[in-house]
Amino acid sequence: MIARPTLIACMTFLLIGCTDGAGDGAAPGNTAATTPPPAPTNRVSIPATVRRNLGITLAKVEQRDVAATIRVPGSFELQPLARHEYRMILEGRVQFEVEQYQRIAPGTLLYSFRSPQWPELQHEIITGEQAMDSATAEIDVATARLAESRRRLESVRDRIEALAAAEFRRAELETQAAELEASLPRLESELGLSKTKLANATRTYEHAMHRAAAAIGLTEAALVEHLGSGPDAPQRYEVIDWIHVHATEYGIVETLAVTDGAWVQAHSLVISTVDPTKVRFRAMGLQSDIPRFTGELSARIVPPQSPVFGASDGVDAQLSLGLEANPDQRTITLIAIPSEARPWTRPGVSAFLEVVVERSASPALAVPRSAVVKDGLRHVLFRRDPRNPDEAIRIEADLGVDDGRWVVIRSGVRAGDEVVLDGAFELQLATSQSGTSQQGGHFHADGTFHGEAH
Repeated sequence: MIARPTLIACMTFLLIGCTDGAGDGAAPGNTAATTPPPAPTNRVSIPATVRRNLGITLAKVEQRDVAATIRVPGSFELQPLARHEYRMILEGRVQFEVEQYQRIAPGTLLYSFRSPQWPELQHEIITGEQAMDSATAEIDVATARLAESRRRLESVRDRIEALAAAEFRRAELETQAAELEASLPRLESELGLSKTKLANATRTYEHAMHRAAAAIGLTEAALVEHLGSGPDAPQRYEVIDWIHVHATEYGIVETLAVTDGAWVQAHSLVISTVDPTKVRFRAMGLQSDIPRFTGELSARIVPPQSPVFGASDGVDAQLSLGLEANPDQRTITLIAIPSEARPWTRPGVSAFLEVVVERSASPALAVPRSAVVKDGLRHVLFRRDPRNPDEAIRIEADLGVDDGRWVVIRSGVRAGDEVVLDGAFELQLATSQSGTSQQGGHFHADGTFHGEAH
């Protein structure tokens, strides 16, 4: 990296130029008489090599509501729903399938575990299925018995009616009919009891299926799916040995809470993940500004000034007043939700919240505050010549209000002009040392010099 004095000397050399000789064959003593002194100018050459060596960056002149903008510092934090936890449903031995800080998507295999409680759930499902089958068979038998008794009763009654028409009475048939009619309530009760057994077996089966589905993270329909087309194809739950846990949300693996291969109790935390895009910005505003934070306000989150970030870099945000307030510091919490994710919108990163509390009819022209430097008692800035990108024009800044980051410029610039941001101090030193700012006059924004009368 080139030292600052060397860079300043280079800039001074570019401004002053070499005046040791007027040309080949010219006498040294006649140089002053034949070559007029250079006219004073407020222009400085900034070719690509100079911009690269000085680290010069440029920022555009913007129309902004500087006077109506409130800027407060703060930092990003995760939203409450940005974190997701995966816990053990059954106790067992854990085997991880991901690494810490690995990006995951829904469906990514996180870890597997093997639990002695799983065979017990499988047994409950099988027992429930068997009980349902047994109850169904009993219902079939009870239904058949009841139907048979009713048919026999009808047959006996028909014979009794036929004999009665012939004036012939059979007492044994009437007794048989009475016995059959008396057995019908008992058979109906047996059928109801079988249906009750089926209902109980069904509830036991459904409960076992629900527990099994919750334990392994599959739907009940997926558990009973047949793995094959044959009549003896097993159901999925019958062949499961290791239980696999898959991600349900996008995010990054934040914590591996246990050791790989450890025996983990039920309900213990295994993995936590976070979605870094679900962030919010927390800032502290003054309680005296509470009346101004009303209505639909325009808010924007901007990063700290840095060569990496542009002067206009930022992201729009939705602003709301928090519930917390500090009576000692006279502050109130401001919560802003960014409209989009940027590389610097990460938890723990500091930034600034800009709130436009009033909309003026004519926003003022403003430049970044760091583009204005002091030269003695004056403030100057360097505007890039729109017709010659390799030149910058030194102008005396006519400053207005500023919010600490942007400052209003009343004259000398137009919207869309570019001003020197990083490197303005070096250009100021170079132009001062060359004498352009020490002449008996002043410079205009168009680059012309006006001498003062003595």
